[in-house]
Amino acid sequence: MVKAKKFVIAAKFDGLPKVTDFQLVEESTPELKNGGTCQHNAGNNKAIHSVIESKSKKYPVGTTVLAGYGWRTHAVVHEDDKHPLPTAQLRAAPADFPKELSPGLLLGVTGMPGMTAYFGLLDVCQPKSGETVFVNAAAGAVGSLVGQIAKIEGCKVIGCAGTDDKVTWLRDLGFDYVFNYKTKSLGEELKKAAPEGIDCYFDNVGGDFSVSVLNNHMKDHGRVAVCGSISTYNNPEAKGHYFFETIIVKRLKLQGFFGAEYHADWPAATTQVAKWIVEGKVKHKEHVTDGFDQTPQALIGVLTGKNTGKAIVKI
Repeated sequence: MVKAKKFVIAAKFDGLPKVTDFQLVEESTPELKNGGTCQHNAGNNKAIHSVIESKSKKYPVGTTVLAGYGWRTHAVVHEDDKHPLPTAQLRAAPADFPKELSPGLLLGVTGMPGMTAYFGLLDVCQPKSGETVFVNAAAGAVGSLVGQIAKIEGCKVIGCAGTDDKVTWLRDLGFDYVFNYKTKSLGEELKKAAPEGIDCYFDNVGGDFSVSVLNNHMKDHGRVAVCGSISTYNNPEAKGHYFFETIIVKRLKLQGFFGAEYHADWPAATTQVAKWIVEGKVKHKEHVTDGFDQTPQALIGVLTGKNTGKAIVKI
């Protein structure tokens, strides 16, 4: 039995979450049964765990595993437990994951964010060499990989972010045209970067931003991967609806998706992205917050654009 800590919801969110909306509490983990493991959470939410006690032949003490069991420091899990989300299911870290890479990448560029970028771009947008790809929130864990994969595929890549430091990093990643959407005009910048229009739009933002992109900057038969709508998540008065006339006239393809739905194909994609990292074709950043008690602040930071790359809580 281990004394564990976990966060629970203390108050219903009203707009952007506040630190006081969360409460840190203690719990005692149940005793292990045959096939069970007690894991120490080395990350957060969908997390990297280290098995510290075990009655499982499949996951002995010392095994590095991935699982999603909420914001808690420890969890007791049976090896056969089923999770409603396949990507949060208890599983061992890939045996062929390059030893020279940090296991933390399994939460980021080779984990859920990376797989979201990989399949959203390659399966939903299906870019062709020479085409123009635009990605917003481009300095995040998803957007930064979208742009780099698009470059590998031979595309012209446009990205935007909310600070000059993030814009500088995107240039370092090899983006062809980048701008700060908070200090520059979206319309003017896209006209400069893509006067003939955009073939593929990877949307993490939604709202009025994306209405403007679709109505004014997409080429005929353009493809849009609708990945997120971070501009509207915590704004009950948010506006911004796609104009169906534009979609019809330009024969646009818009598709919403989850990276998790490609779970069966993750192993091959993880291997490919890891290979690109080792070869120097893909770069990455981690925005690390130290301390389990800082988890709410880390989430709020993501929602307010404080992170560059994958946000991780280190316990």
